Order: sequence, then C-alpha cells, then structure tokens
Amino acid sequence: MVDVGRTLRGTQGQTSPAEIDPDDVAVSFVMPCLNEVRSLAVCIAACHDALADIRRLYGLGGEIVVADNGSTDGSQALAAGLGARVVAVQDKGYGAALRGGFQAAYGRYLVMGDADGSYDFREAVAMIGALIEGADLCMGSRFKGGIKPGAMPWKNRYIGNPLLTGLLNILFDARVGDAHCGLRALTRDCFDRLALTGSGMEFASEMVIKAVLRGETITERPATLSPDLRDRPPHLRPWRDGWRHLRYLFMLSPWWLFTLPGLIAAGAGVGILAMAGWHAVTAAGADFFFGDYWVVLAGALVALGHLSLILGMTTHLHQVRAGYRAPARWVRWASPFVTLETMIVAGLGLAGVGLAELAMVVVAWSARDFSRAASILPAILGTLLVSLGAQTILGGFLMAILEGAEAGFLGRASRAPLSSASRRADRGWRDAA
Repeated sequence: MVDVGRTLRGTQGQTSPAEIDPDDVAVSFVMPCLNEVRSLAVCIAACHDALADIRRLYGLGGEIVVADNGSTDGSQALAAGLGARVVAVQDKGYGAALRGGFQAAYGRYLVMGDADGSYDFREAVAMIGALIEGADLCMGSRFKGGIKPGAMPWKNRYIGNPLLTGLLNILFDARVGDAHCGLRALTRDCFDRLALTGSGMEFASEMVIKAVLRGETITERPATLSPDLRDRPPHLRPWRDGWRHLRYLFMLSPWWLFTLPGLIAAGAGVGILAMAGWHAVTAAGADFFFGDYWVVLAGALVALGHLSLILGMTTHLHQVRAGYRAPARWVRWASPFVTLETMIVAGLGLAGVGLAELAMVVVAWSARDFSRAASILPAILGTLLVSLGAQTILGGFLMAILEGAEAGFLGRASRAPLSSASRRADRGWRDAA
C-alpha cells in the first residue's frame, strides 16, 4: 500500500488535466469513483508512480481518469487537484462508470482499477508490458499476487470467486485464474471490439467472456489485494452481484443455456417414444414400463427440446450479428440448405404428417364406435408433429427477422465480417448453438 503522507507530498506539482496533450497519452488509468475521497489520493499517487515507470521503461505518456458516478464528498475536486482528469458519468453502476471512463480516455492502453485503495496501481506496469508484447487483455490475479488479511471476506475468497471463476472456465474455456480481479488492462481496440454493455458488477465477467468468444489474446499478471481504505461498507453486494454474474454467464453461453438441455430433453423424449412405439407394434397388450403418462411426458420433452434448439440457434446468430462471436462451422456448412423457405417447407411437412396422423386417429375412433383407444401414442405423435411444424416455421421467421429480415439468415451470418481474433474464436458446434 502507498504511504498516505508520501502520497500528499509526492503529488504536488503533477501535470494538471488542462496541460495534458491527448496526442502524448498512450496509457490511461481509469478509476470508477463514488464517494472515495478517503482513498482517492492514495490511488492517484500510485497511478502517478506507475506512469513514471511506464515512461521510463516504454517511453509512453499517460493520464489518470476518474470516472465519477455522482460523488457528494468532494472526490471530484480532490482528484482534479491531484492531477487526474474527472469525467462525470450519469449512468449509475460500476460497469457504467468504467465504460464512461474508457470512452473518454485518450490512451490506446487502458488500465482499470478500484478507487478504494485495495489495489496497487504500480502493479499495472507489468500489465502494460503484456499488452505491448501482444496481449489484448491482461487480467490481474489476486491468487497469484496475494490477498492480505482482511482484504476479502472468506465467503468471497473460498466460495464466490472460485465458484464463479470455475464456472466461467467450464462454460467458456477461459483458462483464467481470477475472473473477478478489479485490476486489469486492455487495448483500446479490444475495448471497442468487445462492445461492453454491463452497468453493474457483471461488467467484469462480460469483459472476460466476450474476449474469449472473440478470440482475444488473454494473459494474467499477479495483483495484490489489500484491505480497502473506506470508512463505510463497500458498494459490492455479494448475493445480488453474484447472481448478476451468474445470470450473465448463462446469457452469453447459449450452448449450456439452450442447446445442451435441448439435446438432452429431445433425446430422452425420442427414446421413450421409440420404445413405446416398438412395444405397440410388437407386444400390444403386454405390460410395459413406459405407459401413457410417460408418452405424454416424452411428447413434452421433444417439444421443449426442439424449442430450446431453435432458441440456441437464434441466440448464436444474434451474437454473431452483435460482433462478439464467430460463426460456428455448422453455420457455414448448413447455410446453403437452411433458409426461411426451407424451414417453412419443413414445418409444413411436419405439420402435414401430424394432421394426417390425427385424421387417422379420428377414423380409428369412429371405427370403434367412439370408444376409448388402447393407446394414446398415435394422438400424442400427431399433436407433437403439428407443434414441431409450427415451431419450425415460427423459429425460421424469428431468425430471419433478427438477421435484418434476411431469408438466407445462415448465409448472412456466415459472411459476417470478423477480425482475425474472431476467426481464432471459431470453436465449432459447442460454442455455436
């Protein structure tokens, strides 16, 4: 931690914001700030030290940007007096403040860190070195750098952070050791490509996830976490912000949210229906485990699985269109064959077969003098096929609409302009659906 007395002495005579030449700024330190007057001087002093080291080592100039989110304790005046440039960000939230600060920053290398004194910004010098060497995003790792006593609650250290980081690595193959470290650096080009939108604490996860999806080069450097200098509770709300992180992980992972559950549900349903059909053909009248209730459940599972697969495809196309996911191989392979017209034809075909099946059910019912049927399987199959046909047609229209009212929506997605980093992100079907 930076010595407070040295801080107040060492920041005298620093370059004022009005004297900063934007053309001379290559590195921007950005801090979100909401009533941080108690710790701000320490953080700004550490940023000045880091910028001095960066100029000495790499010959790059820099600036300090305080993204103020509505402070009422005089943080703005203190920051400006210590040589920082204050940017007022109206939208509330940690992520909103950082986005506003990044957008206003002059540098091509961006460093983010909390303004509560918990991070030593001098450790970001190595992160800038990693960016200069070719990384797009450099994460800090508190588990490599060290967590001082009292700096992190036990539930965050041993439950929350390992759980969310592990889940992120499983869902996205991110291969990071600390997905929620608040000290990190990224290039301006990377920030622009990621098109970040999160306003709260989920911003941290969004940055990592989208960087992985786009194939950005990610590396890590040690970062030390110290007890913060606040005289009030932190802005972080573990349960609320933990849930926001968790839901964001799944919203950006349609494979795990839609496609895999859809495949499991549809596979289980088809399996039950196949066994019930085989029994009806070969062993009518004999006892069978999969009775009528199971057949109803199987029909629901197939319909739910089919809908989930359509939602997975739709979400994938939307993310490709948004620019942070590369088209999967199946998109390129299927694009000549899957269009709005072919989905309409397929849907009408399924619905037609289903209606024919239901008509046969009615005919058989009439032939039995409208008595009870021995099995509900034919009625379930006919109804299911009609439902699948309707969902196929409606899903085709949904995907076409999201692709700009383009009937050849897969072809449009496969031709989406991508950076070289995005092309490296093509991970096949697992990332696709």
